[in-house]
Amino acid sequence: MTAYFEYLRQMLVAFFTDLGIFLRKVFVDAWYDVGNNFSNYNNIFNTHQPEFGFWGWFFWVLFLLVFIGLIGAILFGLHLLLRKYIRFVKKEIDKDELRRQVERLNYELYQATEEKNKILNLKTAYMGLKPGEELQGPEEIKEALSRFPKLTAVDSNYKDRNTSIMFKEGLSLEELCNSFRNYAASKLGFYYTIDVVRQLFAGMATSKLIILEGISGTGKTSLAYALGKFFCFDSSIIPVQPSWKDRSELLGYYNEFTKKFNETEFLKSLYITTYRKDINVIVLDEMNLARIEYYFAEFLSVMEMKDKENWVIDLIPSQEPGDPINLQEGKLRIPQNVLFIGTANNDDSTFTISDKVYDRAISLFFDDKGRPFEAQEQEPLSIPYAQLEALFSEAKKQYEISQDMLKKFDELDNFVIKKFKLAFGNRILKQLETFVPNYVACGGTETDAFDFIFTNKILKKFESLNIAFLKEELQELSVYLDKLYGKGKFPKAQSYIESMIKNN
Repeated sequence: MTAYFEYLRQMLVAFFTDLGIFLRKVFVDAWYDVGNNFSNYNNIFNTHQPEFGFWGWFFWVLFLLVFIGLIGAILFGLHLLLRKYIRFVKKEIDKDELRRQVERLNYELYQATEEKNKILNLKTAYMGLKPGEELQGPEEIKEALSRFPKLTAVDSNYKDRNTSIMFKEGLSLEELCNSFRNYAASKLGFYYTIDVVRQLFAGMATSKLIILEGISGTGKTSLAYALGKFFCFDSSIIPVQPSWKDRSELLGYYNEFTKKFNETEFLKSLYITTYRKDINVIVLDEMNLARIEYYFAEFLSVMEMKDKENWVIDLIPSQEPGDPINLQEGKLRIPQNVLFIGTANNDDSTFTISDKVYDRAISLFFDDKGRPFEAQEQEPLSIPYAQLEALFSEAKKQYEISQDMLKKFDELDNFVIKKFKLAFGNRILKQLETFVPNYVACGGTETDAFDFIFTNKILKKFESLNIAFLKEELQELSVYLDKLYGKGKFPKAQSYIESMIKNN
């Protein structure tokens, strides 16, 4: 053993001696010969400096400064590289630590979910339920066990409730418009022109999406609020958030960890309409804070389908016992008695509403506060949506668009195509067939209805053109409208054209 330890000592001494020699040769001896040459720099300088002269000394000083700056830059660069390396190593260490913490939290969440499932299984067993058997017992227990607690609570609230509403005899669209206007003024202190009210009700007949846009403080949200009050069921006002990017912000999503559906107020409001017989208003307040064609895209597509049976939204892949009653195979049908109203401020803090949205909606523009007027006392009116739908259908038959107006509109279409390379499109013509008769049934004129559609559906598209180079064509359009329909017959369009020319 003594011989072995002596061997080990001599071997370690020899190894570390050789290691020291190696490090000295690499880091010290490499500079040994160079260090001896430093005196040569001084000899070279002393040999030549007496003959430098003024410019020689000038360039020597300049060279010295540049040389010192170069050495300083190299050292500073090495310093930055070293700092970046240290930061990179620190970030990688922090990432590893964060990854370990996330893994630990995921494991703890998994453990908590397993514990929750065990508790729910005990509750289920306590109630005597078997797999696949419908939940029975207190409503609170049903809601606790359901994947949709909010929607299940709606089921409980409307269970055995009679939601039928009697038709109101002798009601017309014109009377309905006047009643709503008087109610808003006499009961709520909101004042709207009869023209705006006619546009609103004719728009309701034409599209399930109404956009109220304009400057802040002109009564857009108040109009939607007043409409719910008038029809005896408060409007659901959903504030849109700038972060909304897809349908999950609107409808919610299924959480695989908790085994629950994260329900939104929008989804709850939409589900309530499946039980009601009257018209229900859902307001997307400041809807253009986010891109409408992102979060509302599925609704825009679904509401384009002719067959109303296909107006369904997928929520979950499959149905399970305890799910809301009005979900069929994980799908929710959009009821016909729901009306979506979006308010939109036109300022720099919001997104521009795309043509895709405008084409599918009816847009009302607010540019001024309502002026007070003497209004008759009017109570709210509770009518079934079926009666409102019947009034819309009756208006299309009773006030069919005249052939003369259709011919003029066709001529106007050809003029716009020729001058601006824009066409009206089949969707706009189809909306025209519904909007105009209902606007007339509300007490308006056919010409005013065409003026509204042309301004809000066609002239809005001009904003995508380079108006600065089309002022002459716009003036020709103004003259052509007076020639085709009569001077002053298209006031909205003429005002819009005038503002485009003036602002560009």
